[in-house]
Amino acid sequence: MKIFHCDHCQHLAFFENVQCVRCAHPLAFFPDMGEVGSLEAADEGRWRSPLPEAQGKRYRLCANFVQENVCNWAIPDEDPRPLCASCRLTRVIPDLTPPANRPLWYRLEVAKRRLVYGLLALGLPLTDRTSDPENGLAFEFRSDTAATAVLTGHNHGVITVNIAEADDVEREKRRVNLREPFRTLLGHFRHESGHYYWDRLVKGNAWLEKIRAAFGDERCDYAAALEQHYQHGPPADWQQWFVSAYASVHPWEDWAETWAHFLHMSDALETAAACGVSLRPHRKDEPALPKIRADARAPFDAVMENWFALTYVLNNLNRGLGHQDAYPFVLSTPAIEKLRLVHEIITSSRQPG
Repeated sequence: MKIFHCDHCQHLAFFENVQCVRCAHPLAFFPDMGEVGSLEAADEGRWRSPLPEAQGKRYRLCANFVQENVCNWAIPDEDPRPLCASCRLTRVIPDLTPPANRPLWYRLEVAKRRLVYGLLALGLPLTDRTSDPENGLAFEFRSDTAATAVLTGHNHGVITVNIAEADDVEREKRRVNLREPFRTLLGHFRHESGHYYWDRLVKGNAWLEKIRAAFGDERCDYAAALEQHYQHGPPADWQQWFVSAYASVHPWEDWAETWAHFLHMSDALETAAACGVSLRPHRKDEPALPKIRADARAPFDAVMENWFALTYVLNNLNRGLGHQDAYPFVLSTPAIEKLRLVHEIITSSRQPG
């Protein structure tokens, strides 16, 4: 994530902000420019931005901001659709009758917008289901009922997320019960997007055999593999081969976990670079981070070198605050080589623009 500033007073602004906390100007994210900027009223519900790239353009605010206050993205006025590029991906929202569901929906949309920002920053193909019924992506946010338990997952371009995952207490309870070291709402979105991009970038194309050589043959019985995992747990030596215990379930889950891991890395490194983070240790044998290579075209070895140094300081800072490690993973050589393959596929699939 880049670092943003109010274009009126230069005060720090965050990706989710709708108003500058210093000068009170309304703010929005402009996906066509990849920037957070201030808004100046034009006419008939239209807005202008003083950003240089926006000169001569008019914008509307996403209907999910105007009507529901759950979005902060702007839409170019020539686009007739009422929802922004991110909100158009959601085709089922939670039942808003229970008051507790509204803040959960907001958190789901925040996580989805961060996912979308990251996918677009990497240049990955991304279309909604209406624009591309065959290859488009859609999200459904559902809650458990007395008759049906909602499973978070992906099915032919449709990602379903149980809204309970947006409840911090419930999500932490599930993390502990499943003995997971790391479980976040954004992590769910990134993992499930991995299944979607398996279909878009891997399935039936030239990468498939190379993926099978690294991750295993996805044609093995998925249901049987899942049952084996939940009955007996991961293999004792899973850390030698996988980024997480869940990755050991099946090649599809290995791919999705590795994909999500790479998205975590890309976002954290971009943020650290934008913040000007560097490490200049007193000893030569300690991790150093003179300058972060955070762009999508950075060589993979440079990405990993930066990542190891950044997670070293992240974990030390967290321990100093009495928290568990921010990055509770140890990457083996096979896991790193899988990450390298994900990097190669993303780089080769980068869209122009």
